[in-house]
Amino acid sequence: MSSVPHRTLFAISLRIHLPASSRTSSLFRSSSPYVTLARSLCFNSSIIFYPPDMPKKQKKRAHAEQKWQVKADMDAPSESSDRSASIVVEAVNGQFPGLSLEESNTNVPVHNHSVQNLVWKPKSYGTISGSSSASVSSGDATPQKVGLNQSKLFGGNFLENFTVDKSTYCHAQIRATFYPKFENEKTDQEIRTRMIEMVSKGLATLEVSLKHSGSLFMYAGHTGGAYAKNSFGNIYTAVGVFVLSRMFREAWGTNALKKQAEFNDFLEKSRMCISMELVTAVLGDHGQRPLDDYVVVTAVTELGNGKPKFYSTSEIIAFCRKWRLPTNHVWLFSTRKSVTSFFAAFDALCEEGIATSVCRALDEVADISVPGSKDHVKVQGEILEGLVARIVSSGSAKDMENVLRDHPPPPCDGANLDLGLSLREICAAHRSNEKQQMRALLKSAGPSFCPSDLDWFGDEFVDSHSKNADKSVVTKFLQSQPADYSTSKLQEMVRLMKEKRLPAAFKCYHNFHRANDLSPDNLFYKLVVHVHSDSGFRRYQKEMRYMPSLWPLYRGFFVDINLFKANKGSEPMAVKSIDSEGKDDSENCGQLRKDGLADDDANLMIKLKFLTYKLRTFLIRNGLSILFKEGPASYKAFYLRQMKIWGTSNGKQKELCKMLDEWAAYIRRKCGNKQLSSSIYLSEAEPFLEQYAKRSPKNQVLIGSAGNLVRAEDFLAIVDDDLDEEGDLVKKEGVSPATPGPAVKEGVQKAEGLIVFFPGIPGCAKSALCKELLNAPGGFGDDRPVHTLMGDLVKGKYWPKVADERRIKPQSIMLADKNAPNEDVWRQIEDMCRRTRTSAVPVVPDSEGTDSNPYSLDALAVFMFRVLQRVNHPGNLDKASSNAGYVLLMFYHLYEGKNRKEFESELIERFGSLVKMPLLRSDRSPLPDPVKSILEEGIDLFQLHSRRHGRLESTKGTYAAEWTKWEKQLRDTLVANSEYLNSVQVPFESAVLQVREELKRIAKGEYKPPSSEKTKYGSIVFAAINLPVTQVHSLVEKLAAANPTVRSFLEGKKKSIEEKLERAHVTLAHKRSHGVAAVANYGQHLNREVPVEVTELIFNEKMAALTAHVGSVDGETIVSKNEWPHVTLWTAEGVTAKEANTLPQLYADGKASRVVIDPPVSISGPLEFF
Repeated sequence: MSSVPHRTLFAISLRIHLPASSRTSSLFRSSSPYVTLARSLCFNSSIIFYPPDMPKKQKKRAHAEQKWQVKADMDAPSESSDRSASIVVEAVNGQFPGLSLEESNTNVPVHNHSVQNLVWKPKSYGTISGSSSASVSSGDATPQKVGLNQSKLFGGNFLENFTVDKSTYCHAQIRATFYPKFENEKTDQEIRTRMIEMVSKGLATLEVSLKHSGSLFMYAGHTGGAYAKNSFGNIYTAVGVFVLSRMFREAWGTNALKKQAEFNDFLEKSRMCISMELVTAVLGDHGQRPLDDYVVVTAVTELGNGKPKFYSTSEIIAFCRKWRLPTNHVWLFSTRKSVTSFFAAFDALCEEGIATSVCRALDEVADISVPGSKDHVKVQGEILEGLVARIVSSGSAKDMENVLRDHPPPPCDGANLDLGLSLREICAAHRSNEKQQMRALLKSAGPSFCPSDLDWFGDEFVDSHSKNADKSVVTKFLQSQPADYSTSKLQEMVRLMKEKRLPAAFKCYHNFHRANDLSPDNLFYKLVVHVHSDSGFRRYQKEMRYMPSLWPLYRGFFVDINLFKANKGSEPMAVKSIDSEGKDDSENCGQLRKDGLADDDANLMIKLKFLTYKLRTFLIRNGLSILFKEGPASYKAFYLRQMKIWGTSNGKQKELCKMLDEWAAYIRRKCGNKQLSSSIYLSEAEPFLEQYAKRSPKNQVLIGSAGNLVRAEDFLAIVDDDLDEEGDLVKKEGVSPATPGPAVKEGVQKAEGLIVFFPGIPGCAKSALCKELLNAPGGFGDDRPVHTLMGDLVKGKYWPKVADERRIKPQSIMLADKNAPNEDVWRQIEDMCRRTRTSAVPVVPDSEGTDSNPYSLDALAVFMFRVLQRVNHPGNLDKASSNAGYVLLMFYHLYEGKNRKEFESELIERFGSLVKMPLLRSDRSPLPDPVKSILEEGIDLFQLHSRRHGRLESTKGTYAAEWTKWEKQLRDTLVANSEYLNSVQVPFESAVLQVREELKRIAKGEYKPPSSEKTKYGSIVFAAINLPVTQVHSLVEKLAAANPTVRSFLEGKKKSIEEKLERAHVTLAHKRSHGVAAVANYGQHLNREVPVEVTELIFNEKMAALTAHVGSVDGETIVSKNEWPHVTLWTAEGVTAKEANTLPQLYADGKASRVVIDPPVSISGPLEFF
């Protein structure tokens, strides 16, 4: 008898299958006839089943009823059905205490093998799956489902009752991950220089690959799971599984099912994860709708039981060719000539490159080119997002040659076969419901890739996990003893991230893959580590410098966690394992260092994007919100600023301005006030760009490629509004404009009015400063009146009042005495400046800042100290305020997310100037520990309070008592350290004097802002030797003095020659005439001095030029691609410089004169790109 409940329970956990479309749902697919259920099933934690097409509001009401819904009309009962129902009840109750199935009416008829009309409404992010041995007999079989009382089983009782003690262990394994994200602190120029240096010295190879426009998709096998960038169990992963399955059918043809099963078994047994770029037309628009839906493998990772091991590119290609998976186009550059040519080629193409021209140019300059198995032009189109360049080991080229020799490109056996419905057809057929789309996709993927759809629909009734539960799982994970070395390293990572308060979330979900192993002493979870911003990676990277043994922080980071109680006597084995693996890991790190790429050089990477892509995504798509919400003027300011930041050439800026202004007028006229959705923006943008490109060849080059629009509206997948896996889609609602500021200003104009404002924190002394500036004799050194407006005394909205003052007194200097802490305020100030021809000057307290805040804890301590010394403050923020500390923490967190450099750079880019007000002495001693501790406690409390209550006052809510206690401790601590806090401040009089002098320079128009931008690269057009103009002029004067014919020719032209000869150069190659590669190949000699011998002057009445013979550099002769290398001296009005190339032929035809220079004159100049 004991075996029967066990068998019955096993059937429940594996075989409950309740498709929404079926009126009769099969509960058990067993050959035994005894498994049935009674008419009414009553769970202690009541659960409601409701249909998938029920509106959300009805679902909520239905959920409140908390009962099963069962159709009343059923067939006649049978004797065996009563007995079967009791067996099920006994089985479930016996296995899971507290979980009961009760018969409420045994006389109601029930079919064998089925319960009618139990409709299960799934929810995303479930991660339950049946046993890995569950089988599906045919390729179109519906994925299996599991039914358990999840609200009781996984709702929190086990976790709440799970106590951490000496026998508690944790085992954690990474289940899926992508490459670590390293934030380069060097500028692009420094990265390029270092890359060239390493390749030139033979220390490394530069690897370059195409950047396809899609979403990150990771696959770890049918049990390991499918993952997107920061989530799983959603439409992104369903699409990914389907497309990957289809790639197998396309590659293997009739053998696809067999190979799919072998591939999944291999991934599971080897504990591997495959990362791909998922490119589709159903998940929202990027730069161009792809012509086909596909994946490209970008990483292969062995997860094992320790630190992930990422395959090299040659190993990825070998792996992919074995399994016939799609590979990317890759180029290797292993010599100085090739690597410098690569960067020059990109600079020549950065503003007009498309897939065909870029691939052709790189093929010509690379040492090794490995075409991708998916041709970008054929599957995605001509619009290329960009290139990814990274440093790899010096032996990579040799490894690649070996792989290409041993692993030829595989055949494509399914190319001519009917592969079934496509992704777009399936999505189009299920446009009304996202879950129906996912079910259809998963079913079509087949049993090898999706034996169960419970990763998507398993967690049917339990909210994926409450925040409290998330915190509890992570807390117990960190408190438990590690069962092995990898667990200890993962604990170390999470602990550090929480201690340093990195911007990351730790989301926990039930691991239903391990549902059958669950017990009160054995719990299983999935942990998703979601880093919210790049600053988190940057700060973690900084910690790695102090702790080299830290594992890196990965992008796409999913961990399986097992909390368990160990048997007595097993602890020493775990500790021994940790010690052993720790030694192995240390040895591995040592090996990496021997390769010479374990330091910062190993992480050198640069992303290079093309303007033809950026004009679509960044300027058109991301500007939609600004255009429709704030109007054409704000949109123009937005795109001008963006182009300035990119360093777009002046010519392209003018072309883009004309096109974007026309686009703005067109789309506003067509859509009215209804904003165009960013997910389908190409439906309107592509036809517009196509028509615009047809007007002229110049427009065609600007646009790159347009036309052949794919209509995504017919099959677009239904994606949640708040879900964007790649982070580059502008969401429809609740989105603040990206950076709708004006173009980067070069400085402040003298003739304009002036607004002085303060991006500071209460206590930064802005009011006292305004008072001193207002009363200073002589004002700002000119005749403009100075006046102020104190925010604490203004009723109503402050900044509109300032705007009114500006309109009344447009030429005055306004001191805006109010904190301006965020971009929303900055945008208002920018808009005010545009409307009233005013410049704005930010004045900020000087501070070193932190990794994620422009103000340091030292500065915060001084601000708090000052505020708590104030009395009778107009804004009631003084020592009498019971929550003064909380208010300052609130202001402090308004700046969170930007370090000091980013903060200052953005202000300079927006307003063209920045004034720093001295605050702290540079020779001060460190902040006392008690002060530092009380501030950190306050920050932790503020974050807890904010997560739970948002902006609710600190005197209310869960933490009111803790706030009261902290406010008192803050005051006591600051008073106890008052001597220190007074001593570290720069004297106020000195600070006022320095600020006033800077403002006077700005008011007079004498201010030049510091550079806030990285080195930029314009689009290269030609390569040339730049000769000193003075030496060329001197040569011409000597020729005139010595030769009457030359003297006669130059009469009346000297001034014209001086005006036109602003730059003397010998053109070596031009990309229009000789190709991009020809220009790029001179990159290895960039900025090197090249001697040029001038041997003759050829001229006629329309033009004049000097014949040039180019010399050599390091023994290598520099060969010009021009048939006649020359220096153009002069052309008549209406004659282009290019026509000077015809002078030798004109001389041969007797239509020009020649004067030989004997002996030849040598002039040297650097080889440069123009």
